Amino acid sequence: MTSLPSKYGIGDFGPAAFQWIDALARAKQSWWQVLPLSPPGKGNSPYQSVSAFAISPDLISPEKLMEDGLIEQSDVAEPSFRSDRVEFEKVHDFKADLLERAWAKYQIAKSPLRGAFVRFRSRHAEWLDDFALFMALREANDGREWARWPEGVARRTPAVMAEARSERNDRIGRHQFVQFLAWRQLQSVRNYARDKGVGMIGDLPMFVSADSSDVWSHPNQFLLDANLRPRVVAGVPPDFFSKSGQRWGNPLYNWNRMARDHFGWWTSRVRFALQQTDLLRIDHFRGLSECWEIPASHRTARRGRWASVPGEKLLQYLRHELHALPFIAEDLGLITPDVQRLRDTFGLPGMRVLQFAFGSDASNPFLPHNHVPNAVAYTGTHDNDTSAGWFASLSDRERHRVLAYAPDAAHDPAWAMIRLAWSSVANLAIAPAQDLLGLGSNARMNVPGTASGNWAWRLTEPLPDALIDRLGELTETFGRFRAAAR
Repeated sequence: MTSLPSKYGIGDFGPAAFQWIDALARAKQSWWQVLPLSPPGKGNSPYQSVSAFAISPDLISPEKLMEDGLIEQSDVAEPSFRSDRVEFEKVHDFKADLLERAWAKYQIAKSPLRGAFVRFRSRHAEWLDDFALFMALREANDGREWARWPEGVARRTPAVMAEARSERNDRIGRHQFVQFLAWRQLQSVRNYARDKGVGMIGDLPMFVSADSSDVWSHPNQFLLDANLRPRVVAGVPPDFFSKSGQRWGNPLYNWNRMARDHFGWWTSRVRFALQQTDLLRIDHFRGLSECWEIPASHRTARRGRWASVPGEKLLQYLRHELHALPFIAEDLGLITPDVQRLRDTFGLPGMRVLQFAFGSDASNPFLPHNHVPNAVAYTGTHDNDTSAGWFASLSDRERHRVLAYAPDAAHDPAWAMIRLAWSSVANLAIAPAQDLLGLGSNARMNVPGTASGNWAWRLTEPLPDALIDRLGELTETFGRFRAAAR
């Protein structure tokens, strides 16, 4: 969502989102996949958020705030933003100022939003109350991580908590109101997409940040030490993306306690996520079978162990509670038979990424002739280089394999990969916007294992009509428009 073009420094739920949906509908597309909509955390990553439930305030559209009468045009003194990359800190300060003005005006005006806000607070109190208090306390403690707050609030002592709620009532209300605005604007985008026959695919990070309202409000659901810090943290061992592995630093779940609690936190989280989008990609699906458990004292991911996870019990419970499992399993990396068995037991589609298809022989499962219907074919993901950048970096041997399979890649590697994905028997095929535009490595979204410089790429303008029509024609050629029509 942040990559959409806009004059306010970041893609949001405003006019560009509706224009994008129009473009998708014209191109005969049935799905739009987005990265997590949560507030970005360390390194501006949406996978290190302060909440597994909250929506990023930076996605709130100034235009929509003006439509609701919460700010005036004169409030929006347009700063000079880069059009090609998100300047996260600058954007956040700009949006925060507008939201302060909106909250102040809401409190003194007889806003028609009042009833809807009251209903939103009541309906989502289970997570919203703790999140709003967490953010108010975070402000009061100069943004420090919650484990370094005064003991009474860090450990949620009842008397101290009651006092904090009373003292910070206005700031709590402000954070609740911001979430209401974000929710309202997202629902408007989602409803418009549905009317146009476009479903939204969200992204469910496997883990949450240690410095989050989730860990603060539910510490017994995580493996913490006596000082409320993670005993072990998440990551992956050395793999294709990183020779030293990746130490993500997220706390691991206390699965025994979660099972005793009937996976209540997970159920609430997934249920709320499915009110934001229509389908969910479960990031790092392997984490529902085993987790790479790294002692928190270790600085790298090289030393760790695979710890078992009751993923089958969790998915059984979610299916019972939600009556469906509208998931895509991100089954990339070192995938063992038990992970495949878990995916297949619940009939979840896995991912077939074409950039992984040419490193071996004809038996490679990522090659299109080895795809299966219950799968999603991708040219690449947010963790890959763009297809053009990837092709330029191939060894002579790999490039020869690509050209033997897709000769058109010699002059247009991105669209050659798109054509392969669209021709796959996989029920769903997805390409990043960067590949539609044939962009190089400077448009890459994320380099796994790096702490800065990621997540900032943006479209500078809407997709050209000729490109939209080209995609629509390709979609009809391979029968995807008819097969995937909603």
